[in-house]
Formats: sequence, C-alpha cells, structure tokens
Amino acid sequence: MDYLWSPWRYRYVSKASPAEGCLFCRAAGSANDRENYVLRRAAKNFVMLNAFPYTSGHLMIAPYAHAASLAEADPEALREMTGLAQMAESALRRLYRPDGFNVGMNIGASAGAGVAGHIHLHLLPRWSGDVNFMTTIGETRVLPEALEVTYERLSREFAANSA
Repeated sequence: MDYLWSPWRYRYVSKASPAEGCLFCRAAGSANDRENYVLRRAAKNFVMLNAFPYTSGHLMIAPYAHAASLAEADPEALREMTGLAQMAESALRRLYRPDGFNVGMNIGASAGAGVAGHIHLHLLPRWSGDVNFMTTIGETRVLPEALEVTYERLSREFAANSA
C-alpha cells in the first residue's frame, strides 16, 4: 500500500469535529473575521472561505439570519447574495483565472448540506482537467495553496474592489 503524507492538512481535519451551534451563526456573530475566514460583510450576508475546500478559492455566501430553506429566507437577503456571488466570481476570475465555476446550494441533509439548518451558496472555481485520481480513488484532495494564503489573497481583492 502506498501512503501520501500531508501533515500540514492536520490543522484542518482536526477541526472537523462538530462545534456547538451553527457554523454560520458563529462566524456571523464573531468579530474575528480572519479566524473565521470571513472575506466580506454586507448588510444581510457575508462571504467566507470553506475551511475544507474542494478547490483553492472555494467560498460560501451565507445570510446572517438562520434560515434552513430559500422559502424561509428574506427575499432581500437572497438578492444581495446574488450580487455578492457576482463580486466573488469576478474576484476569483482575476486572481485564479479558472476555466469555469460550480455555483450552488445543498438544502437539507439528504441533499448533501453539511450545515443543513442554514442556507449558504457555494462558489468553486474549476479548471479543465482539475478532476484527478486523488479525489476519485484516494478520497484525498490536493490543493496547491494553503487556506491562509487564499484568505490573504482574496481579502485584499475584496477590499480593493468593494467600493
């Protein structure tokens, strides 16, 4: 059997045990944006990196209000979420030059939502040929950039283009 060692990933996977309460509500109520990887705060939503990304630049947009479905969500928050998705797509295009994006929501546990009680929109940059044997066979993701580096790059980009 072959082994692939990535000891630097331990910081992320060791945080995988569920903490008390909702991840998004905790991040929304915290003043420590860097610790929570919050990139931008708007009136009704905030943008944050996914701590367990599928690709570098994988981010999420969540409303401050805890809502489990689109039907429960504030319509104005949903409109703002779309505008933030446009801003995030532009920032990711400038920094990472992806060939495309996956954008979507998993609503409810059976749909694959990791946080089923709080809707959030995923934005994942994608590149031609970025699906490889590691994810398919090895159940491992290989990311070319540390999460802290992604946060620094994107937070500067969001700050420079938020006006």
